[in-house]
Amino acid sequence: MFYRFVRLTCRMLLFLMRRWEVHGKEHIPAAGGLVVAANHASYWDPPVVGCLTERPVYFMAKSELFAIPLIGTAIKKLGAFPVYRNRMDRKAVRTALKYLAEGKVVGIFPEGTRSHTEELLQPHFGAAMLALKSNVPVLPVAISGSRGVLGKVRVFIGKPLYFSAGGGSRPDKSRLEDVSRQIMSEIAGLLTGIEQESKDKIKN
Repeated sequence: MFYRFVRLTCRMLLFLMRRWEVHGKEHIPAAGGLVVAANHASYWDPPVVGCLTERPVYFMAKSELFAIPLIGTAIKKLGAFPVYRNRMDRKAVRTALKYLAEGKVVGIFPEGTRSHTEELLQPHFGAAMLALKSNVPVLPVAISGSRGVLGKVRVFIGKPLYFSAGGGSRPDKSRLEDVSRQIMSEIAGLLTGIEQESKDKIKN
C-alpha cells in the first residue's frame, strides 16, 4: 500500500512538474527476475525508474542514504537495501540474488553515483555480477533531462539484454568488464537516440 501510494505520487509529480515521456515500455518483461540498469545524473532518477513498471522495484542503494533520518526509513519501507560501494558487498549481492530468484525486479545504477556532468561514468561491476550469477535479463534504461527541478524528463527503455552465465562459477574480472561495457554501451546508444530525436524535432 505504501509503495503504491508513493509511486502514484511520484508519477503525478513527474507528469505535472517534469512533463515526462517514456518510450519503450513494451520492452519491460511482465514477469520473472529482472535487473533494471539506468544512468544516474539526478535524485529524480530512482523515482523515474520506480515509476516505469507496475512491478515493485527493489533498489540497491548506497549505504549512506540509510543513515539519513526519515529518508533511510522511507527507502527501506520501499524495499531498497544498502550496498557498501568501496568493497565487494557480498551481503548486498546475496540480497539482490534472492530477490531475482523470487522473480522480482532489482534496480541498480551501474555508475555507482550521480554524474554531475551527465556524461556516463565508468561502471561498477554490480549489474554485470547480478546478471551473470542470476541468469536473468538486464533492462537498459536511459534517462535524459532529470537534473534540476523543472524541465522535461525523457526516458528510453531498450530491449532486455541476455548474458550467458558461462560455467556457473564466479565470473572473472574480464567477463565482468565485458558485460559492464555492453550494458553501458546500450544505455549510451539510447541516450544518443534521445539527443538525435530532439535535434530532429527542432529541425521540423
